[in-house]
Amino acid sequence: MTTSVAEDLLLLLLDDASGATHGSTYVAPGLGGALLVELALEGRVEVVEHGGLLRRQGVRALGAVPDDDLLAGAWSEVSRKERSPQRLVGRLGRGLEEPLAQRLVDQGVLERHDDTVLGLFHRTRWPARDGSREAAVRRDLASVLVEGAEPDRRTAALVALLLAVGRAHKVVDHEGLRASRVRARARSVARATECEWATQGVKDAIAAAGSGSFGG
Repeated sequence: MTTSVAEDLLLLLLDDASGATHGSTYVAPGLGGALLVELALEGRVEVVEHGGLLRRQGVRALGAVPDDDLLAGAWSEVSRKERSPQRLVGRLGRGLEEPLAQRLVDQGVLERHDDTVLGLFHRTRWPARDGSREAAVRRDLASVLVEGAEPDRRTAALVALLLAVGRAHKVVDHEGLRASRVRARARSVARATECEWATQGVKDAIAAAGSGSFGG
């Protein structure tokens, strides 16, 4: 699946029973970061370092438009102008949860439940329908974060994204192992990824949102 990192991240951020996401401030930048990571893994974007008094990073599009609709939209957004990873993950993540979740509904992984709160406010939730895919993802993560196995590129990217949104130690059963050890292992994996710049952008976007200075 072309956008497997983004889809798998969303599965891990959703509560299986209620279909609600575990957090609000980090979901959009996390998912936006996942699309940026997908583009990086496919070699369709690059990060450029700019020197001078204020060192900064900019992201540029490479190659051709991806075939996948969501990735094509993300690539087109990147190609508009060079921007920092922080600003891009915010842009890419806006409104992404619903189309990404709908894909998983179409695949039979999630269900879609629409209702209203107090009879006034529309709400959509995405409870689990078939948990086998998420269970397999969690097993892969546990083998890396708890057992110390070496991850493939996509699992490493998913670990880095989970670390960026503060969930790396919450998605695996680490009974007998301190959460701090799991986070330390996640940091080690994240530092070795080729797209650490993108996941750092997620962290920066979350921090900016918390301070009220998050921009588009």
